[in-house]
Amino acid sequence: MKTLLLVDGSSYLYRAFHAMPDLRSPQGEPTGAIYGVLNMLRRLRKDYAADYSACVFDAKGKTFRDDWYPEYKAHRPPMPDDLRAQVEPLHEVVAAAGWNILMVDGVEADDVIGTLAQQASQQGARCIISTGDKDLTQLVNEHVLWVNTMSEEELDAAGVAAKFGVPPERIVDYLTLIGDSVDNVPGVPKCGPKTAVKWLTEYGTLDNLVEHAGEIKGVAGENLRAALEWLPQGRRLVTVKCDVPLDRRYSELVAPAADVAKLRELFERFGFKSWLRELDGGGAGSHAVARETPSKPSRAAGAELRQFEQAAQATATNDTSGYEAILTEAQLDAWLHQLMAAPLVSLDTETTGLDQMTAQLVGISFSIEAHQAAYLPLAHHYPGAPDQIGRTHALHKLRHWLESPAHMKLGQNLKYDQHIFANHGIALRGIAEDTLLQSYVLESHKPHEMGNLALRHLGLETMSYADVVGKGAKQIGFDQVDIDTATRYSAEDADITLQLHQTLSPQLQGKLAEVYREIELPVREVLFRMERNGVLIDGGKLARQSHELGEKMMVIEKQAFEAAGQPFNLNSPKQLSEILFDKLGLPVKKKTPSGTPSTDEEVLQELALDYPLPKLLLDYRGMAKLKSTYTDKLPQMVNACTGRVHTSYSQAVAVTGRLASSDPNLQNIPIRTPEGRRIREAFIAPPGSRIVSADYSQIELRIMAHLSGDEGLLKAFAAGEDIHRATAAEVFGVALDAVSSEQRRYAKVINFGLIYGMSAFGLASQLNIENSAAKQYIDLYFARYPGVKRYMDDTRLQAKAQGFVETVFGRRLWLPEINGANAMRRQAAERAAINAPMQGTAADLIKLAMIAVQDWLEKEKLETKLIMQVHDELVLEVAQGELALVKEKVRELMCNVAELKVPLEVGLGEGGNWDEAH
Repeated sequence: MKTLLLVDGSSYLYRAFHAMPDLRSPQGEPTGAIYGVLNMLRRLRKDYAADYSACVFDAKGKTFRDDWYPEYKAHRPPMPDDLRAQVEPLHEVVAAAGWNILMVDGVEADDVIGTLAQQASQQGARCIISTGDKDLTQLVNEHVLWVNTMSEEELDAAGVAAKFGVPPERIVDYLTLIGDSVDNVPGVPKCGPKTAVKWLTEYGTLDNLVEHAGEIKGVAGENLRAALEWLPQGRRLVTVKCDVPLDRRYSELVAPAADVAKLRELFERFGFKSWLRELDGGGAGSHAVARETPSKPSRAAGAELRQFEQAAQATATNDTSGYEAILTEAQLDAWLHQLMAAPLVSLDTETTGLDQMTAQLVGISFSIEAHQAAYLPLAHHYPGAPDQIGRTHALHKLRHWLESPAHMKLGQNLKYDQHIFANHGIALRGIAEDTLLQSYVLESHKPHEMGNLALRHLGLETMSYADVVGKGAKQIGFDQVDIDTATRYSAEDADITLQLHQTLSPQLQGKLAEVYREIELPVREVLFRMERNGVLIDGGKLARQSHELGEKMMVIEKQAFEAAGQPFNLNSPKQLSEILFDKLGLPVKKKTPSGTPSTDEEVLQELALDYPLPKLLLDYRGMAKLKSTYTDKLPQMVNACTGRVHTSYSQAVAVTGRLASSDPNLQNIPIRTPEGRRIREAFIAPPGSRIVSADYSQIELRIMAHLSGDEGLLKAFAAGEDIHRATAAEVFGVALDAVSSEQRRYAKVINFGLIYGMSAFGLASQLNIENSAAKQYIDLYFARYPGVKRYMDDTRLQAKAQGFVETVFGRRLWLPEINGANAMRRQAAERAAINAPMQGTAADLIKLAMIAVQDWLEKEKLETKLIMQVHDELVLEVAQGELALVKEKVRELMCNVAELKVPLEVGLGEGGNWDEAH
């Protein structure tokens, strides 16, 4: 049976553009979509051998559907400029790679694919349609297979029925009923997939359903009957046309010869270095071809084409020919000699697990120059594993270099490796560079995982951890990985990290270099110390709190049953929806994507203002979360060796520069409820010590005063006034001592709301007042603080012009949606532009404070330890004899880490536990 492979090029193009990172050619041209599409085509050609093939794209201009329905696709945003710039070059490279390209004026790619698929099917040929478009599942039959490379789905007729609930021949009826919001084709109002499947299951076809429309009850029936006049037009729009006049039949679509010279020219232009090496038969290609050559021979003629097609089956990979495994004493001595002489060494560890406090070394990799690296296996255990240098002996030989501050090391997230060496009694020093932090400072809004960085900056696809150890039930420990594979993987990590450093480091200039060198690198060391210190918790107290929470939840559950008039499962959204909206008749505030009434927290909070049951449910959920996340779980997370809980702080997560805490998350312990605050009571000081909390006061408002230079705000802070009371006096036109508590509360919401870009509507919702009153308050605020209004307007314009805003210290906060076509995302980016400089500056200040405090503690050789950082707060475990000194000095250091136009203020507290100190 002959096989026809049809690729929905337009679908691939959009998917690749949105899925791929922002790759650029040496000339700065966008290339991500080109790389992504070509990579998918290469993979597709490997997985599906075909006699005939074509890549089908939409032609420019209108189609017959636009004539039928002028609103067709009218809501689609215009193609992004970076995507439009890649269309013509993509057509060039796809054609050069040996693909037929089809574009037919006046029709869509779907219709060309449908026509060719029907031709092949009628002639008994097999047809594979590769796309992400569900509309094309209507073409599936015994000869036609639908393939989605992105989700790795293959759907035959049975697969379509299983996925959508209807067979391929009913897909058109299904799409007619639910509509297509992407193409702006209306369906039956409020008819989702479940309703459509239910109707088609009961009535068989759309035509039969229409005949019996009078039988459908309720609102659904009314909506169906209201849409009857539209349905024929809707069905015509979603039906793929399979009789488009084409100048070529499917049997004429034999793959043309690849134009290797053209490919070389294009790969050089785009900067696709690995694929260039493949064309020349060397580098990554020689390794990749050996792994990826298909079992079936190429049908295309010409030795040159066969060589390219075989290479093209493989994804671009790094050249691993310069990697070696260190298995002998002589090899280790030779590498140690190089390490001691090298100005900078890229270092990586492989371990028994991911818990940084308990994981043990399995191996170490080093790289001194690009494309050259070595892996030192230390503890691989599998049948037939070669002899390895013992871990204790190897670490003894390496200790001097590892602990030498004079020998500079580079890594990707070296804080983790530093923990691993510490687990073996080695203090890793000389940490000079970290590519994770380089990437974070340059592009905080993008992913920083090494594989993603390699693809984005080097155009290389690296081995993934899952490639090496497997997934799920078949996953093995790294110590069971064969040494050849481990060498390719780990040495590649060290090598790629070095290559990334060579690419990223030159981009760190001016203020960005200062943020990297003076904030991120030093605070990395402080975070390591804090993680190592851990925090002491009272397990008995948490157990008692857990018991009490359980009892309170039982009481609330009983009250909820009484309010509902029957028992029900409080954790079941379905049962909850039935109780709230069907039985009690509460108003539906919003619906889930499937069309059922939502019972999420936002809905319950709104309903709780007027009804008792939603309030009970919120209380129950809050206590259940406290119990499962903290009182039950924290005692289980105590390290058996230290007797403490050790969180992990991530630097490269929040785009604003804020730190993130995980395993456990100590930054999200709720403090608005008595039960939440009590959890902090379990964070205790050991005998002879006290907990001290040092918290920046109203830091973001002070930063707003500094950034805006508003005279009113500067004056209020300089005078040490209560800023919310001062704002209330200005907005309400009363004397400071005449401000009521209600007016101060309003002013506080206005102060914090405006720095987060809150609108009049948002302020009205917060204060439960009319929109007009909220707008009047905002107008009064800006009249009294014109500098704030000026700052906000200028910042929006600056963000739109350059795509980012900056903190006081020069950290860049990127806003990729600031000029986007999506209005909601654009408005969110505008709000973020106002707040990000304040949040980012606050993040920089607390990091500088941590560095200053830790430096002072080490210089004075004090017993006091930094143990936690939570938002704008530092928490210390202070020896009793050092208490007065530490409290005085910490306040001084935190207040003087930077000079702003307003004084920084720090609140200090102490106690036997965190709650008492806060």
